[in-house]
Parts: sequence; C-alpha cells; structure tokens
Amino acid sequence: MRLLLRFSAIVLFCLAAPRSVSAQLEIGTWVRKSTANQPTMTLKIETCCGHIGRKLTYSLTGATMTLASGMDGRDAALSVNGKPTGETMAITRVDAHHATTVIKMNGAKIGTSTATLSDDGKTLTIESELTTAAGGNRAGKQTEVWVKQ
Repeated sequence: MRLLLRFSAIVLFCLAAPRSVSAQLEIGTWVRKSTANQPTMTLKIETCCGHIGRKLTYSLTGATMTLASGMDGRDAALSVNGKPTGETMAITRVDAHHATTVIKMNGAKIGTSTATLSDDGKTLTIESELTTAAGGNRAGKQTEVWVKQ
C-alpha cells in the first residue's frame, strides 16, 4: 500500500526524554501539512509499551495505520486496518528533540529517517530517504512537516 512507507517516518516523533519537562510534548493530535504529493493526514500519539514507548495511529481516508514502539531501537511492526504490512521500524531516541529510524520491508532495510521536534514542541520535521522502492513508494528523499493541534 503506497501509504505505508511514505508516512511511516512520523514514528520518529516520539522524541522527548522520559524524565524531562518536555516528555509529554508529542502526546496528542498532529496534522501533516499537505503538498502536491502528500495529502493531509492526522496522527494521534499516546503512551504505551512502558514509560518511554508510544502508540501512533495515523488516519487517512480509507486507512488507519498503527504502530507501537518502545523507542529502544527494536523493530516495531506497522499494520493497516488491523492487518500486518511487512513493514517495520527500529526507532532510537537521540535526545529530547531528535530521533532516528531504520525502515524495513519484510526484514530488508529500505531506508532511514531523522526527526527534529521544534523547541516549542509545535512542529515536527521528518527527513526520510528510501534507498529502495517498496510498498508503492519510490526511492528518494522526502521531507514532511507536522503541526500539533
């Protein structure tokens, strides 16, 4: 499904250190700014999977994508409408405002992403690079901007 890889990088958003004042900045609802190649999408971020983990639920017309990550560098599976997709992401916190992700399809690495959360916690910028076309997505670089609601 074309949605999978293109929008999956947002899992990087779970950036804040668990004991910092900003630890809950990412919790809530986010909207991705639309572009010619990217329709508007909504993301709900909740706590899960222990004290630093996050559950992400993406909503787009006709599809709901979910992922639960411990934010510990281990692969986490992405599902669409409750069904497995073969896509996983290994998300690692770098610091309170940065994270990295390794994106895989059926166990093979197909790309990476980096995320930067603004100092005020209102904007998230995701820079992704897919080295392999998969899931209907073409290889190359992409930038997404998400705004907290």
